Amino acid sequence: MNISELKPGTGSIELEAEVISKDNEREINKYGRKLRVANFTLKDDTGSIILVLWNDEIDKVKEGTKVKLENGYCNEWQGTPQLTLGKFGKLSTI
Repeated sequence: MNISELKPGTGSIELEAEVISKDNEREINKYGRKLRVANFTLKDDTGSIILVLWNDEIDKVKEGTKVKLENGYCNEWQGTPQLTLGKFGKLSTI
């Protein structure tokens, strides 16, 4: 699948892309637990999209890394489409 094909609500996403940037990591408190979250920008030949990663997943990815996303999900935050691994997604470097 290509980034240009992604629309909010799309599930079972499999794609390969390059990480071109990382926003500052944030810490949030959810249900009494401290969680880390960071936004990464992914790019392929068809476009770019934000990938949201949580906790240990953040440490697996750096700028310039090529990644493979399996069983990802596209949702929308403040009117902007973004990718997430959700509960069942998998991220690996290639």
